[in-house]
Formats: sequence, C-alpha cells, structure tokens
Amino acid sequence: MQQHCIYDMEILRNKNLRVTPFRKEVLTIFLENEHAISIQDIEESLVEFDRITLYRTIKSFTNKGVIHEIVMPGDIKKLALCDRVCDHDSGLHEHNHIHFQCRKCEEIFCVEPLDFPEIKIPGFTIEEQEIQAKGVCNKCATVSQ
Repeated sequence: MQQHCIYDMEILRNKNLRVTPFRKEVLTIFLENEHAISIQDIEESLVEFDRITLYRTIKSFTNKGVIHEIVMPGDIKKLALCDRVCDHDSGLHEHNHIHFQCRKCEEIFCVEPLDFPEIKIPGFTIEEQEIQAKGVCNKCATVSQ
C-alpha cells in the first residue's frame, strides 16, 4: 500500500480533490486492480467504512475523472481508473479505449487499441463513444495453453 501513496496524492491533487486517508484507501484499491471492479469488490477490500462516505467518494472520483463507469450488457456496473489525460471538466469521459470482457474469467479491462475507429453519423455530433468487446484475455489464454 505504501508504494502507491505518493501516486495516490498526485492523482487526487491533480483532480482538485482533497487528500484524505479514506480517499487514498479507495484509490489504492483501484490502483491494485488491472481490471474494472464493482462497488461490492471495493466494500470487500475495505476493513472498516461508512457506506455513505464510500458512495460520496465514488461520486467525487467519477465527477472529477479519477474513475469511470462501465456497464456491459447483462453485467453489474463496474468502475475503472481513468487515464491520466482524461479531463472531466467538460462532463465527458474523454479518452478512447475499448472495454474488453474476458469470457473465461469475466473480468472487464480498459484497453487501448492500436487504431481507434472514427465514427461519423450524418446529422449527429458524436461527443463520446464506447466500444465493447468480448473474448479471452491474455492471462486466460496463457493458462489454456
């Protein structure tokens, strides 16, 4: 947990969030998971917490662009760290990546594609887009071999 301490404070300060022990603890949970996590996962990782404080922290993190929500069809809402360049001042999730769900371990990952498609729809202005993909993650593919 100590190795994340300086980075935790940097993320929170860069997003103009007050650094508190609880916010640092919640942020550490995100930093220790390479995949998206549910609120239940966060609750299970916390030793002692107030549910209202947790939900306020999640809301602050989402509003400030520290984390973003992922809703895959047929799955519960998950949360993942935003890229460092994501700027939520406009109210939009502003970095392009794909939400990939592994069919074996069922984890959801935010992955950067080599090429992100530019979609144009006549008569519409796209401000934000989400692309979801399913398959087998590298970890599960390695285990299968």
